[in-house]
Amino acid sequence: MEISDLIPNIEALIFASEKPLTSLEITELINNAFGFMEDKITLDQVEAGVQGVIEKYKSEFYPFEVRESGGGWQFLTKKAYHKTIAQLNGDKFLKRLSGAALETLAIIAYKQPITKSEIEAIRGVSSDYSIQKLLEKDLVIISGRNELMPGKPLVYNTSKSFMDYFGINSAEELPKIREILADQIVEPTIVNPELQVAEEVVEVLEIEDDQVNAILVVSENGELIEEATEEDNLEIESAEEEDQELPEQSESDDAGDEGQGGEEEEKPEE
Repeated sequence: MEISDLIPNIEALIFASEKPLTSLEITELINNAFGFMEDKITLDQVEAGVQGVIEKYKSEFYPFEVRESGGGWQFLTKKAYHKTIAQLNGDKFLKRLSGAALETLAIIAYKQPITKSEIEAIRGVSSDYSIQKLLEKDLVIISGRNELMPGKPLVYNTSKSFMDYFGINSAEELPKIREILADQIVEPTIVNPELQVAEEVVEVLEIEDDQVNAILVVSENGELIEEATEEDNLEIESAEEEDQELPEQSESDDAGDEGQGGEEEEKPEE
């Protein structure tokens, strides 16, 4: 079968199906419909035909498109017509989940497969009512039992309806938690970027000064002589202090000598 003849059949199947159809399901349905054909339709041919249907409805002329959602291909109205469709199905869109149900659904979505006791351990409260409501809305399914836990409790997973509602095909397409938290981080506003850069430069210079621990020595003319450490500077300061103290000591010694000499001269007079 030529691709030009295959595309209308793929389009009809996707349009008439009540649930999303995978490429493999479309292949089997077409081969069953044309069982008399010698050459069976292959999966590659169907995928090529699906791409042809997608390209066809990308045109702005059509208010709907073919998208892969809920694990298969289906016709969906485009986002631009959401408000119009909401007028027709207003009651359906107004139905919202409670906060407890949303918490439970989020835990199941990110931790699946998960048991009820594990959900309650995370939430800290009983989740019987929330799980029951999620099962009624077909957002959660019972996928089996945990054979390793005592009592073999039921295990919960998200359903195809959940993936279809959020427009994803598997749990791996859910947004990462770190990405969600990153949007909530508030960065500080820099009032004066130039001042901040200057402060950073000063801090770097202070760090370098502390690490090098060097003092510049200059001459009387202001010329750089050498770089001395603090130990050299202390030696220079101690030497200068000794030079200043030496004259004072000599004057006191001279005064003492004069005093002793004067006393010796007065003794003969007595």
